[in-house]
Amino acid sequence: MARIIETSENSSRRLIKMSVDDILSIVQDYQRLVPRFSNVEEARIFLSDTVIYIPEDI
Repeated sequence: MARIIETSENSSRRLIKMSVDDILSIVQDYQRLVPRFSNVEEARIFLSDTVIYIPEDI
């Protein structure tokens, strides 16, 4: 599970530590979604509208 390391008060970004399983899960999702595109720009546009969740420890 992902673990929050630091939360910035001035922005909506967080620093998180991810496990190997988290990273492999994201890579699997990416590989499942991207092969249908012929170039990087099409993939970037599609992925910008796609939400990929990872669980986090609280």
